[in-house]
Amino acid sequence: MVQSWLLMPRRIGFLVYPDHQMLDLSGPLCVFQVANVLSGEKLYQPQILSADGGTVQNSLGFGIDTLRIGRRDLDTLIVVGGDLPNEFGSLIVRLLRAQAKRSRRIASVCTGAFLLAQAGLLDGKRATTHWRYAHRLEKEFPLTKVNGDAIFVKDGNTWTSAGITAGMDLALALIQEDHGISLSKVIAQDMVIYHRRLGGQTQFSALADMSPETERMQHIIGYIRENLSNSLSMEELAAAAHLSVRQFGRTFKAETGETPSKAVERIRAEVAHSLVEQTVEPVEAIAEQVGFSDPERMRRAFLRIYGHPPQAVRRNARIVMRTSLTP
Repeated sequence: MVQSWLLMPRRIGFLVYPDHQMLDLSGPLCVFQVANVLSGEKLYQPQILSADGGTVQNSLGFGIDTLRIGRRDLDTLIVVGGDLPNEFGSLIVRLLRAQAKRSRRIASVCTGAFLLAQAGLLDGKRATTHWRYAHRLEKEFPLTKVNGDAIFVKDGNTWTSAGITAGMDLALALIQEDHGISLSKVIAQDMVIYHRRLGGQTQFSALADMSPETERMQHIIGYIRENLSNSLSMEELAAAAHLSVRQFGRTFKAETGETPSKAVERIRAEVAHSLVEQTVEPVEAIAEQVGFSDPERMRRAFLRIYGHPPQAVRRNARIVMRTSLTP
């Protein structure tokens, strides 16, 4: 017997709740709608769902009509983000848990990851959310492996994405999985959005994210970037800052929010990521060039920061390049 969610069109359920973020809903929703228009087929049938059905107010105070989530045959269930309560009500959690079992895949946009996590659907899984809430997600749900940098993360049949516009990246990725990269490419072109930010791409550039207040620490960030092949030990960086090792470590963390060692790894990985995508240099040579002691260490850093090893980053970049050159 063929599962009903395999039949066309694919039913996409968007689960909302009071004070949900309008753009978390409308952005991905428009991507699926454009897929229907450009393909000339009704590939997707979106449905807006809630725990009780009826009118649900969004973060701007506008009401939106919804269907009760009930027991529906969905291809994909997407939990929309919004204002976070201290805890979601037991009804929506129970209904979400039951509906997830009937859906081929589940996903969340922004803080919708908290509802997935409360329902136990992120236990043991890699996930992301908006960078501002990543630490809270990690603290409240320690069984979830949070990657606060990623734009979106796929773990099995579970997808999570960062804030607002990342929901559109997520929708493009879901469409690409269903119908191939050619369709996702023309959708992005039609909507004048980037095709497409890879899931492992960070929400922020490491250099832009770390913005120290003082010239001394700004100098150190520049020093790291310009001397990646050095050891960049605490002693070396402290000497460059003309501070004791202890004072340097404390000051750097206070101004950047990162330990010096983590900052060095992030900057090395960011430069390496660009080289992996844009050059044909061997991964081993790139690892040496940016100061990783060996390719395996760089691979582990890529997995932590981007969720993909260097080889996968290069492969994805080549796929995107080939399709961008295809008329």
